[in-house]
Amino acid sequence: MANSYPTIIPGLRSPFEMVNGLVYFGRMLDKMRLAAAGKLPEDWQYARGVTMKGSFDWRCCQFLKIDYAALEAETLKADKSDVELLEWAFRHGHRPDEYEIEIWNGFMSKRGWRDAGTQRLNERLAEIGLPAGTVLTMFEFIDLDEGRIKV
Repeated sequence: MANSYPTIIPGLRSPFEMVNGLVYFGRMLDKMRLAAAGKLPEDWQYARGVTMKGSFDWRCCQFLKIDYAALEAETLKADKSDVELLEWAFRHGHRPDEYEIEIWNGFMSKRGWRDAGTQRLNERLAEIGLPAGTVLTMFEFIDLDEGRIKV
């Protein structure tokens, strides 16, 4: 995958930003909307949706027990807020309780820190010419790569 650093994509929020207390979900909606508008880079398409097992989109859909294509169709057909789309996902999949959300948020926000994602994080850092340890999590890498944090 070719990278230009930083990757600035207007309208794509940080994975840390929450929708009703849930990290990442809003970013996934942003990617759906941007892709439909032709504003998501071509080399980002491979990691969209659930075709790439282990991707954050895949993990989010697994957590919510929701079909990505159904959520994308609902997102694109209706002028619903992110909160309304999350409620739709809860109704059509799984409504996690506060403890499940706490575990989800902790897992996702720390992915890459001393776990199976560390090697991929270090590979991504190397792709943009930065040493291992520059950031400690994939969420931090995303924010670094997209110009929201500086090193």
